[in-house]
Amino acid sequence: MAVAVSLINMKGGVGKTTVAAQLAHAVAADGMRVLAVDLDPQSNLSHSLMGRKEYFAHVSSKRHTVVHILRDYFPPGEDTAAPCPVTPESVILPGASYERETKLDLIPSQLELCQVLRNRNGGEHQLARFLGRVHDRYDLIVIDCAPTESTLTQVAYFASRYVIVPVKLEFLATVGMPMLTRSLEEFRGTNRDRELDIAGLILNDQSEYAGSRERETSIKDLNALAEERGWRVFDYRIPYSRSFPRAARDGTPLARTRYVSQDRVEGFLGLKDEILEVIGLGGESR
Repeated sequence: MAVAVSLINMKGGVGKTTVAAQLAHAVAADGMRVLAVDLDPQSNLSHSLMGRKEYFAHVSSKRHTVVHILRDYFPPGEDTAAPCPVTPESVILPGASYERETKLDLIPSQLELCQVLRNRNGGEHQLARFLGRVHDRYDLIVIDCAPTESTLTQVAYFASRYVIVPVKLEFLATVGMPMLTRSLEEFRGTNRDRELDIAGLILNDQSEYAGSRERETSIKDLNALAEERGWRVFDYRIPYSRSFPRAARDGTPLARTRYVSQDRVEGFLGLKDEILEVIGLGGESR
């Protein structure tokens, strides 16, 4: 059965999509079966894995996305006069990996996902139900979440076993953490049959504050909060590097990105191994 992990932080610009995309690439390169789920209306993960041209072609042709999973139907159109059910074959985009021989599939997103934020229609369980239909096809499911507390957060919670929290080392680094803590506690309190744990915090050092007193204060604050809550802080800190945004722009794994240094590649692979160990997939990695 697949292990589902959500990348969540209530603050934007912390590196959630970078980690989600590169983790998906790296685990797939290990020979494991990976499904990436874009649960953000901005669709950055979809762009990163598909490329802008292919992504816009996808949504322009009115193909299924995660929006239709949450609605649990596909509306009538030119090809059908009645709503159609959403099937795994219609919504999962196979072969999203740069390395075509690996198994990395994608459920893309689209801007219409914003409507889910405005309409609380009881669809919080829909993604979990859908993933339950395909859990035996994958080893890891990576869910990239929107940077806000919303219905989509509940959707991610119900669909996940673990939460990973990327945090950028800059001013107000901990600003979204109390909201996340309260959100998780409320979810656990009303869903006592659900197991949902924070696998750890990933410190993202891609900041103009690198090497400054502001950075050191952020590290101190985050470590204190993690110790208080019993959260793990992953050993690897994502360093400042142009390779990470370049990888997202080119739609490539870090190892295949132009001008990337080997220490950046090896560092992220170490983070990947640490994550797999924490979530119980370390023995599968090869």
